Amino acid sequence: MRKRPVSLLTAMAAAALLVSGCGGSATRDDAAQAAGPAAEGFPVTVANCGVKTTYQRPPQRAVSLNQHATEVLLALGLEKSMVGTAYLDDRILPEYQEAYDGIEVIAEEYPSFEALLAAEPDLAYGGFASTFDEKEGRGRAALSKAGINSYLNIEECPTGPVTMAAMDREIRNVARIFGVPDRAEQQLRKLHGTLEAVEDKLAGAKPVEVFVYDSGDKTAFTAGGAGVGNEMIKRAGGVNLFADLDKAFGDVSFEQVAERMPEVVVIYDYGDQTVEDKKRFLLANPALKDVPAIKNRRFAVLPLSSTVLGVRVPSGVESLARQIHPERFK
Repeated sequence: MRKRPVSLLTAMAAAALLVSGCGGSATRDDAAQAAGPAAEGFPVTVANCGVKTTYQRPPQRAVSLNQHATEVLLALGLEKSMVGTAYLDDRILPEYQEAYDGIEVIAEEYPSFEALLAAEPDLAYGGFASTFDEKEGRGRAALSKAGINSYLNIEECPTGPVTMAAMDREIRNVARIFGVPDRAEQQLRKLHGTLEAVEDKLAGAKPVEVFVYDSGDKTAFTAGGAGVGNEMIKRAGGVNLFADLDKAFGDVSFEQVAERMPEVVVIYDYGDQTVEDKKRFLLANPALKDVPAIKNRRFAVLPLSSTVLGVRVPSGVESLARQIHPERFK
């Protein structure tokens, strides 16, 4: 991607600052406030990961950064309020493909600050903390100074274990910001219907002991107890053997994996390393030769996009349950 001349970038940033006013924490929403009264149901104030924002009206020029953020907006039917998107981990869900195709992709991964400014957004919605990396110039304070509100997926700032209640809050928060709370409730009824159907299928099933393999060759990068992945394993009839890690993800040794003797290895599928490559590595790892999951070649696979807080979580639970309790889904 070609970089804009520094002079042009400076001019764009200055123009954005003029719109936002002299206070340093104002945004384009404040400029919109001067243009007329607040929209029906507004203002709406949302406290999000340490940043409190008051919206006088629904965003009209949102940019989504990370796939799960994009799909939450599309699930709520907000594509007409989006002017850009970036950073897919895999294919967009088929039911959202047509809407997604009508939105400009402003970067394959994270956009530069100048590319974000060029889209002239009034809201940037990020899925991971890395979305708003201060070292890359995309910090939330910097965006605010440029007249851009920001919202971060709440899995990145949990106040306790991330459960399905967090999924509900995430979807409801976004719907409130855009003034479409009824759409959130409609979506949540559908998502919880999937979870309830899985629960019915698994009634009385003995939990299966699970180890998540995300990546790593010297150590294993695995799912801990503080992310929605742990909740998904429980809902799918499993026990996460590294739930005692007090974070969403962490590194453990392969010797620790062997000591805990998982019955199933759940592989997170993303990036350049294929699922088959990951399986071959695990099967050939001498530290794991006596692990039941390895001896019995019991693997389950989930795309990474299903293991983060968003609308894919319930279908991810169903997929995992079908793989570790196939007898319950015949």
